[in-house]
Amino acid sequence: MAFQQEYFSIPPITRAYTTTCILTTIAVQLEFVTAYQLYFNPELIFKKFQLWRLMTCFCFYGTIGFNFFFNLLFTYRYCRHLEEGSFRGRAADFLFMFIFGGTLMIIMALFINIVFLGSALTIMLVYVWSRRNPYVRMNFFGLLNFQAPYLPWVLFAFSLLLGNSVIVDLMGIVVGHIYYFLEDIFPRQQGGFKILKTPRFLHWLFDEVRRPGDQTDTGPNVGNDVPFGAGGFHWQ
Repeated sequence: MAFQQEYFSIPPITRAYTTTCILTTIAVQLEFVTAYQLYFNPELIFKKFQLWRLMTCFCFYGTIGFNFFFNLLFTYRYCRHLEEGSFRGRAADFLFMFIFGGTLMIIMALFINIVFLGSALTIMLVYVWSRRNPYVRMNFFGLLNFQAPYLPWVLFAFSLLLGNSVIVDLMGIVVGHIYYFLEDIFPRQQGGFKILKTPRFLHWLFDEVRRPGDQTDTGPNVGNDVPFGAGGFHWQ
């Protein structure tokens, strides 16, 4: 019962996405499906209409091991921090961020040889959270202290040290910055306006009816008062 309560206390978008990633990995591990049925392949998607690949390429981090747990942990933490912080009460807007970011990544993947995009989506979540929480202090394995906006670049350097491809990290950073600029920076500049508008049907499907006086404007600084234990990640 305690596990059930904890599970259903997770915000809906975070719960749905992380659960899908876990179940997809288990399905591959148990050989119910293979990774070849999940990866991003434009020819199979657009010529053979295997449209599920547009979603499954974001839900598989590889077989169970270090990379899987590392990506899953970061996805869960920062997805939840965003959904409970600057996107609190705005599930439709949060889902739209996923859709916008995923669409840009798919367009980029048409020109770059990347077949699984889940790690890039994780970096995008980390980037947006880090820019909206600029004063949170972070600690990397007890060796390096820095403020949250440097976190995506620390992860980039970590990938480089491990010998992993950094193209995925760069894709996540670029897409995260595009979203952050269009959503948080450009509308607040002189002559700026809101470019990204969540479709009304998403609001109808996911957002609760708001009462008069409810806070709906969550700007880029919302969440800056998140304590380190909630907003940061202790690599210790």
